[in-house]
Amino acid sequence: MMGGMASEDTRTISTTTPPPTRTPVAASATRTGTHAWRTRLLIAGIVLAALNLRPAITSLGALLEEVRDGLGMSGGMAGLLTSVPPLCFAVFGVMAPRLARRFGPGAVVCAGMAAITAGLLIRPYTGGTAGFLAASALALMGIAVSNVLMPVIVKRHFPDRVGSMTGLYSMALALGTSAAAALTVPLTEALGGGWRPGLALWAGLAAAAVPPWLFFAREHRQRPKTPAPEPAPGGPAAAHARGELPDRLRITRSRTAWALAVFFGLQATAAYITMGWMAQIFRDAGVSAGEAGLLLAVTMAMGVPLAYVIPRVASRLPRQGPIVVVLGVCGLAGYTGLYLAPAEGAWAWAVLLGVANCAFPLALTMVGMRARTGAGVAQLSAFAQSTGYLISIPGPLLVGVLYQHSGGWGPPLALMAALMLPQMAVGVLAGRPRTVEEEAAAR
Repeated sequence: MMGGMASEDTRTISTTTPPPTRTPVAASATRTGTHAWRTRLLIAGIVLAALNLRPAITSLGALLEEVRDGLGMSGGMAGLLTSVPPLCFAVFGVMAPRLARRFGPGAVVCAGMAAITAGLLIRPYTGGTAGFLAASALALMGIAVSNVLMPVIVKRHFPDRVGSMTGLYSMALALGTSAAAALTVPLTEALGGGWRPGLALWAGLAAAAVPPWLFFAREHRQRPKTPAPEPAPGGPAAAHARGELPDRLRITRSRTAWALAVFFGLQATAAYITMGWMAQIFRDAGVSAGEAGLLLAVTMAMGVPLAYVIPRVASRLPRQGPIVVVLGVCGLAGYTGLYLAPAEGAWAWAVLLGVANCAFPLALTMVGMRARTGAGVAQLSAFAQSTGYLISIPGPLLVGVLYQHSGGWGPPLALMAALMLPQMAVGVLAGRPRTVEEEAAAR
């Protein structure tokens, strides 16, 4: 009987003893593991997104002659086609901060990758120039919002690693750009020689970038909403002291913001002229289509190592003007060589222009450095990129018109070389050590 009571007491004790609780050390380890997994997923998402921000453009540049013949385009219409990317980036990029506030940056980038996938898959099979332009605009819309939000995501999640993460993102972007330029023609030939499947196949790379961003899209929806904070006391000086950015009207009064926007626009002009027309310049000089595609790929591939190195170096310098000047001089040398001996020195000019095109990762780095807060980076990124892409719209179109009416590449190359001079001037101004918050508060 005593044994039975003992047994009963044991059962009672065992059923009333609370389960072991997780120790603070175990909970901390779990949180650390979750954070590390989330960080790795975010880095993978950034890299995959960056890989898809240029193949829509450089794959078309490699096959521009075949697309023109297939759709019956004139030189002027082809110039308009090469102007569509900056137009879409300007129009849709300005919407990115508002969409990010409403849906979250992850959801917007996820939708952008889906739009790129759909646009690249549809555009070769629309049957006409209008449909081709509309499907291209769909893909470019996805690229535009992702362009603007990438610096914001880097600043928000990696505030102490802006230079290295911008370098990683820029390096992946350059890799995707060069891969599309180098592989489009060989893959088109492997698929039977038709330009339509050669362009459509890049939709697969864009589709691979969607899944990582689905997690971050859900993350924003699951985040509890908090009431809007009460306006803080004080005027612009107090706002500056708190590190806040005044309204959008104020950022347009920042000289640094305008200098950065013009620098962004001029480097984008050079980049889209290069991506849209460089292969054609080499083909008109007697270079084969395959080699012209490789030369364009070399130009784009120069950004793979330099796009990682330049942001890291730039983020450690108080002024980025010297880097701006070096890149501009390389551009001047490359355009001069293309005019004097396009075929004989083709590989040297491709390398020089590839170095010059690294003004893009430098501009992105300066966006992150010229604002102190995440909100400031979002507004500066949207302003600089949208205004910059508006500035860049006439460039590729004007090159197409000049090429058609002059019958050669002398006037277009003279224009491209001349634009390097103001690019260097405003780049030096944008590289001064100050922030838009300081300038907006002072004015």
